[in-house]
Amino acid sequence: MTNSSTAAADSRDEILEHLPSMRAFAMSLTRNRASADDLVHDSIVKAWKNFDKFQNGTNLRAWLFTILRNTFYSQRRKAKHEVADVDGAMAATLAVKPHHDGRLALADFEKAFAELTDEQREALVLVGASGMSYEEAAETCGVKVGTVKSRVNRARARLIELMSLSEDEPLELTDQATVAVVSDSILPRKTAV
Repeated sequence: MTNSSTAAADSRDEILEHLPSMRAFAMSLTRNRASADDLVHDSIVKAWKNFDKFQNGTNLRAWLFTILRNTFYSQRRKAKHEVADVDGAMAATLAVKPHHDGRLALADFEKAFAELTDEQREALVLVGASGMSYEEAAETCGVKVGTVKSRVNRARARLIELMSLSEDEPLELTDQATVAVVSDSILPRKTAV
């Protein structure tokens, strides 16, 4: 080992000597044992990660205390922007829809989509999922714009029927492209200028 790496290792070992005084300083700042322990832990992790920035021969204790103090004030600044939810009242109002519901609806959609005619599936994919305008889809398929509009409308109506949905009922799927195929309101139709 070289002298510089030996000195760095010695300085790192010296950190242990400063832990009790760092904890006392953290207690004076936080006035809470658990918070003080967390603060000391976070400070030691930062010091360890940035040990290459410590200059050997300088005051390690002062360097550690500076990191601890800066960490404390950084955490306080962040806390000002956070909402306290001590009793969990806010968290209790939040809900997440189970992921399996979206997968089940998607499976139903795939089954219904397979029952459409080839032309209807093609029109829905081009206009709904790919986001093409009716004009672009008509050009791609080599048909008139009215034909594409008719295929899309008939395909959507058939999907709603096959999936036993009402016209205004939202379709909750995990795949936005699939939602776009079924719902006219998800992706606004682009028209040629």
